[in-house]
Order: sequence, then C-alpha cells, then structure tokens
Amino acid sequence: MTIRAVVWGENIHERTNEVVAGIYPEGMHATIAKALSADKAISASTATLEQPEHGLPEARLAETDVLVWWGHKDHGAVADEVVERVAKRVWEGMGLIVLHSGHFSKIFKRLMGTSCTLKWREAGERERLWVTSPNHPIAEGVGEFFELENEEMYGEQFAVPEPLETVFISWFQGGEVFRSGLTYRRGAGNVFYFRPGHETYPTYHDAMVQKVLRNAVKWAHNPQGSNPAILKAPNVPVEKALEPIEERGGKLHAHGEAGFR
Repeated sequence: MTIRAVVWGENIHERTNEVVAGIYPEGMHATIAKALSADKAISASTATLEQPEHGLPEARLAETDVLVWWGHKDHGAVADEVVERVAKRVWEGMGLIVLHSGHFSKIFKRLMGTSCTLKWREAGERERLWVTSPNHPIAEGVGEFFELENEEMYGEQFAVPEPLETVFISWFQGGEVFRSGLTYRRGAGNVFYFRPGHETYPTYHDAMVQKVLRNAVKWAHNPQGSNPAILKAPNVPVEKALEPIEERGGKLHAHGEAGFR
C-alpha cells in the first residue's frame, strides 16, 4: 500500500529571496516531495502556508499517513486551529517529520511541550552527521556518517524532551555538536526531527539527505492506520466492569456523563 505523504512548506523565502529561489525555483516543498516520490512506496504531494487552511483541511489530513513540515520565517502565521488539527491527527497515528528550523514551529513545540531552543550560526560550514543508531530503519543505507559541505550550525543545548532514540549526531566545522535526528512517539503517532535544511544551501538536493527522508517517511508511517479512540475518555458504567463490583461512595458524574477536560 502506497504511503500518502504531504510535504508542508512555508514557501516564503523561495518567493522573496533570490538565493533561495535560485536553489529551489519550484520551492523547497516541491523538491522534497519529488525526492520522496522517487520511491514507489511513497506518494507525496505538497501544501503551503498561503493556501486556505494552509493546505491542511480536515479531509486532507484524514487521508495523510505522514506529514513533513518545514517552516522558518513566519511560524506565528500558522493558525492555532490548524496546529491543533495536526496534533490531533498525530495523536491518532499520523506520522510527523519536522525539518531544520521547524524546531520552532507551533506544532513541534505543541507536541514537545518545551521551548525547543538551541544555539545557531549561519556561516556555511561543513556538517558531519554521524549515525549513532546504525540498526535504525531511518539510518538504513547511510553508513557511519555523511557530510554536507555548507550548512547552518545548530548547537547544544537543544531544549527538547529526551527522545526515544537518537539516530544522528552532527559535528560542525566550528566545533559544536548537535543531536540531529531524534525520534518520539506522541499518542499513536511517530515523530522524527531531522536537523539539516537551511534554505540558502542545496541540502534537499543531496542524495543522502533524500535517502534519510524516504527512510523516515517509511518509519513514521503507521500501517495500522488511524486510532481515533485514543482521544476518547469514556465513562465506563458499573454494569460494564469486567468483574462484578458494587457502586459505593459519592460521585461527581451521572451515568454516561462526560468527564471534565
């Protein structure tokens, strides 16, 4: 079964900055989607900030297996309603891959529950990404490490929760290191943060980066599909208890009444 991926891009710098437009004339989102669709197991489409509902109406998200998110210049322009909509789908089982400066996106901070701050430097320095979990599906075919000749530096401390697994650690020419590939689970959804991708460098044209992204989409996909029941909090009546029990003491809710939220 084909994995249905949507690549969400802010699509601002591609239209306003000559350097970025020269590297990604069709937009970063289109470059990433094309790389994903090169794998027959993935069918990738795109959505952008300027579209109605940012290209992510409920009906489309309901048919999305994995959402890939890139943003930088205007995280605040993303409507809170859409953020909650995406979070709900992740909890239900949709995969989410957050790229580079998406660490400051509303959706990533919503799911992490932290500031997601870090050190940074825009100097076009070499980045060496070391594989720290060689048997992880996201690192399949990568080898011990790979290098990007020009990238923006991100440095520790990265203020995120402790991940399930650290797949990549980056070293930069200036000496800093950074946890560059982190996995999480939120509800029934798999979440992967992948650091490379500054817009003034051709990172998403790199064959190894594209391989990691395809691996990540396959890893994030939940073949069991959506699990909306995970969002429910049913009030189980006494007569439906697995073992016979007698109701005792006072209570706040009537039979079948929803709980406080």
